[in-house]
Amino acid sequence: MSSAPLRSPALRPHRMKKDESFLGKLGGTLARKKKAKEVSDLQEEGKNAINSPMCPAPVEVHPEDSLLEENEERTVIDPTSRDDPRFKELVKVLIDWINDVLVEERIIVKQLEEDLYDGQVLQKLLEKLADCKLNVAEVTQSEIGQKQKLQTVLEAVQELLRPHSRPLQWTVDSIHGKNLVAILHLLVALAMHFRAPIHLPEHVSVQVVVVRKREGLLHSSHVTEELTTTTEMMMGRFERDAFDTLFDHAPDKLSVVKKSLITFVNKHLNKLNLEVTELETQFADGVYLVLLMGLLEDYFVPLHNFYLTPDSFDQKVHNVSFAFELMLDGGLKKPKARPEDVVNLDLKSTLRVLYNLFTKYKHLE
Repeated sequence: MSSAPLRSPALRPHRMKKDESFLGKLGGTLARKKKAKEVSDLQEEGKNAINSPMCPAPVEVHPEDSLLEENEERTVIDPTSRDDPRFKELVKVLIDWINDVLVEERIIVKQLEEDLYDGQVLQKLLEKLADCKLNVAEVTQSEIGQKQKLQTVLEAVQELLRPHSRPLQWTVDSIHGKNLVAILHLLVALAMHFRAPIHLPEHVSVQVVVVRKREGLLHSSHVTEELTTTTEMMMGRFERDAFDTLFDHAPDKLSVVKKSLITFVNKHLNKLNLEVTELETQFADGVYLVLLMGLLEDYFVPLHNFYLTPDSFDQKVHNVSFAFELMLDGGLKKPKARPEDVVNLDLKSTLRVLYNLFTKYKHLE
């Protein structure tokens, strides 16, 4: 949706004078060959990674766009990383999330680099998420205006994220330069801070080629950029518990735990002629959780308080969140899991919730 930044036209060499010396011509030829060699080296290092990973067709890289000034740096994603299914999933999840948030603004994002670099979409996204209004111009076509808007937006982001003491992995120049890695770091941080109702794929990393120009020569290096870790780490829950240990070191005992929990929940749900056989799927819409809380606390839950047949993600999240409220009313601690994690079929989160119920109510007849 955003227009590409204007690129200065390439300087055309002056027409050679008839009396120009042979040495002058030779020097110009050598300079052009050196510049062409630099372009070739950069394109070899980056392959096609300079192009957008979501672009349906390759985009021709202009030689003048590929040249680097002294000490300038260019970062591109290794093509193999761009083809990684988890990387593609991360990009898709974030694009869908942005479009869901901005649906009322009639904004549709298709490519993160092309649609977010000028600050316009990022401004709208932050205003919607933080329920605020930024003092920036609505439309900015010039590069200076776009960077000024980006500066304001990113300063507001930094102010929001400051309490978490996370190092910022983006800059105005990297976002405006359509650096997809920087844009992804920014969006993941926003999704984490605002507890977006999405499931970010875990352990997504990319290989990045960093090309620098020093003393007239191009130097490249490969680094690994970690975009996501685990759900617990990303959402700020750093304390490991018995379920982390169970999943990591004793997966063979997992079936025993699941069997015990299934026996526990069915002892109560059978009173309503309901039966559970799969924990990760049958609690995902929150209905059984709500009904189970009513049975454990011996009260009837009014049907208007939750969706008995939820047919959307939001309705399922509502049900699980409501069940969590009932747990708090029953004297349990706030569940470590997020409602969104349960809805997204995260088994570890579901087990944590049910085990808390098992611990308190296992002696009930």
